[in-house]
Amino acid sequence: MPKFLHPKRLAQFTIKNVILFTLACLLTIIPSTFANQPDYQTIKISVTQTQQLLEQGETLYQAGRFTETITVLQQAVRIYQQENNNLGQAAALTNLSLVYQQIGAWKEADEAVDSSLKLLSWNNSTQKINVNHPKSDLEEILAQTLDIKARLLLTKGKPDLSVQISQQAEQIWKKLGNNAKVTRNRIDQAQALRVSGFYSRSLDILNEISQQLQTQPDSPIKVTALRGFGNTQQQLGNLEASQRILHDSLEIAQRLQIPEEIALTQLSLGNTARSLGKIEDAINYYQNAAKVTSNSLTSIQAQINQLSLLVEKGQITAAKILIPTIQSQLVNLPINQGGIYARINFARTLTTAKIGNQKEIAQILATSVQQAKTISDERAESYALGSLGAVYEQNRQWTQARNLTQKAIFIAQKNNASDIAYLWEWQLGRLLKVEDNIEAAVAAYDASIETLQSLRTDLATVNREIQFNFRDRVEPIYRQSVELLLQQKGEAKPDLDKVRRRIEALQLAELDNYFREACLNNQFVVLDEVVDRNNPDTAIFYPIILDNQLEVILKLPNQKKLIHKTNRVNSEKVEQIITQMRVQITQPDGSQQFKLASQQLYEWLIKPVETELQNSQVKTLIFIPDGSLRNIPMSALSDGQEYLVQKYAIAISPGLQLFEPKSLTRQKLNALIGGLSTIPKGENFAPLPNVQQELASIQESGISTVTLYNERFRSNILEEKINAQPFQVVHFATHGQFSSNPNETFILASDKRIKVAELDKLLKSRGQKLTEPIELLVLSACQTATGDNRAALGLAGVALRAGARSTLASLWQIGDDSTADFINGFYHELTTGKKTTAEALREAQLKLLKSNEYSRPRYWAAYVLVGNWL
Repeated sequence: MPKFLHPKRLAQFTIKNVILFTLACLLTIIPSTFANQPDYQTIKISVTQTQQLLEQGETLYQAGRFTETITVLQQAVRIYQQENNNLGQAAALTNLSLVYQQIGAWKEADEAVDSSLKLLSWNNSTQKINVNHPKSDLEEILAQTLDIKARLLLTKGKPDLSVQISQQAEQIWKKLGNNAKVTRNRIDQAQALRVSGFYSRSLDILNEISQQLQTQPDSPIKVTALRGFGNTQQQLGNLEASQRILHDSLEIAQRLQIPEEIALTQLSLGNTARSLGKIEDAINYYQNAAKVTSNSLTSIQAQINQLSLLVEKGQITAAKILIPTIQSQLVNLPINQGGIYARINFARTLTTAKIGNQKEIAQILATSVQQAKTISDERAESYALGSLGAVYEQNRQWTQARNLTQKAIFIAQKNNASDIAYLWEWQLGRLLKVEDNIEAAVAAYDASIETLQSLRTDLATVNREIQFNFRDRVEPIYRQSVELLLQQKGEAKPDLDKVRRRIEALQLAELDNYFREACLNNQFVVLDEVVDRNNPDTAIFYPIILDNQLEVILKLPNQKKLIHKTNRVNSEKVEQIITQMRVQITQPDGSQQFKLASQQLYEWLIKPVETELQNSQVKTLIFIPDGSLRNIPMSALSDGQEYLVQKYAIAISPGLQLFEPKSLTRQKLNALIGGLSTIPKGENFAPLPNVQQELASIQESGISTVTLYNERFRSNILEEKINAQPFQVVHFATHGQFSSNPNETFILASDKRIKVAELDKLLKSRGQKLTEPIELLVLSACQTATGDNRAALGLAGVALRAGARSTLASLWQIGDDSTADFINGFYHELTTGKKTTAEALREAQLKLLKSNEYSRPRYWAAYVLVGNWL
């Protein structure tokens, strides 16, 4: 244990890190902290008869005998007071505050540190001190006391105030020229910013600190800084970087032989491995962290994370073995924020898995409510109350559940805790639905979604754990809300326009989730207006997958009233048919199963509105597909005689447009085209020998081109060329992949994989010089990730983030020769006729369909048009 504060020498006396959760505590994944054992800082004071008392206090503190330590420090405070030694009294009070924190006596801890600041004549409003002592001594004591005050605020769930106080301390340390303390202080600020959800600001601080520490020898502070850096990278979704940085932190901690630092870093590595999908690695890290540490809170954090992971993966038998071990340690947890959230997250994991004794779970949460009140942490109180309400909900005790949930909502709203308020508003909506109070339930769901949307631009929403649980904690709210809206009865009910706007909001939330930022803040146009104004032959389809029904909402041209059809089929059956169609369409021997799946989807989606489409003389269908429907080509739906593409031109829209759709100017088109026929070393892709022919066909179509082929198709050259002139068309003939993971969404250049975030920056960099957007981005030879039923989210992400009006891409990798034929036909139609982009795509597809060699859907159906169809 660190040395106790001593008047004769400098001894570190600050909490290096307090166990902090706040945003991440909303989930069962508990982040490791920078440390959790108080460390001590130096305070220089004159030697008095209190020296013996302080030495005695040091011994007691190191032995964990906190009650006796308090008695000794109180004696020291009285003696200093009698001597009129304000510096000594302030130092003793600050030490006393730390000991109170160890036993969860938060009120006393507050009073002690505030009394210390008062003795130091600190005026928080002016941030000045009255100097009645040697100035350097007073300033050093003051800076350390402010540090401790900041960490106490952070422990109590007040990170914003913590940052303010910490910044004040930083200025004093800078004035004193104590660089080590400045570094320590800035790490604390980064921690507080991370807890507040400001991960980018936290990352900037930690990145700067880590660079400064690179040339310095191994030290505990280096371990701490690197771990904080790695944690922030993990929460931002930069998982490979997080893993690398955390490994560096662990190696230093192991060389220095600091068990607690080793344990905390292994806990962090477990969280990163979990996010990477490396389940066995994550479990090993959690187990090692629990073994290495002597601190009960670190141990139980690691075990709770392991438990939640086992539950998530359905390993219930292994989870049940671990539960008694965790339960036996609950009594030893401190009454602080870390201990409270550990209890809550343990209880929530048991509730989610529906294992354990309900009364015992309820008791754990009831205790957590009282403990949260004890430390005046209203966020934790709200979280515990809402979680307790969930237990009563599961036990079908509706009245008690509703009362607890309403209390949780009140406290969360009072504290502007939107990041947990939406959970309880959702929970209230579920409870009201059970009571068949549909109107009140709709209002509760509306409130939850409004709260979620208010978080879009709040940096808290990039919390990696919330992103990780999007499908469990966010998506169901939108879908259940739609179900409720469709159940409303009365005049002008159900409100179909509200239904489709809600589904569009879900898709926007999915894209925010995908990129881990509120990425689509541009003004968008309403599709209805575009269609009614410019496209009298275009209809808009909204297929919506709900738990027990497949809904279709259809907007016909120049008709305000929306058409609504319902298919009574559960989502599992729908997903099964979609998967069957997606898998079999690419198989050489899968034609029969593909036809069955294709016809079934046609029966659900198109057949109910065939008459309306024919009567309205519709020629183009714009689909806003929901969920895994994005992974299949609507053009390949079949009525048993014809494919949909034989009847209509087809395009896909995410529902929101970044740019006003307008017709592509056919005269004097210019294009940047590039691709790879050879595969870079280390990449496991098949060569594309016909890429050169594909690029040549574009050149021969009359389009003015700049070509980057093979070795010249490099990221740096691409960036240079795309900024040189306002290209209307950008065409990449190279391997690529779309995935629900942005780190696995890329196109292949000769020097590296260009990931979606880099592609976004590269294509949008032209916007700094060139105001006109790219009219058409073409990505041939790409594919959606195998086995990823949300892979097309990557395609939608690329299409929207690229800043192009239209994106044409393939959902799966097809024959290199057929691609060349298709591209040749597409550009021919695009440049020689007066067809829209969607119609040019249709004609190119029909050309392959009518050929002897490429008539099967696996060749022509892969291509989808996303965005502007004009």
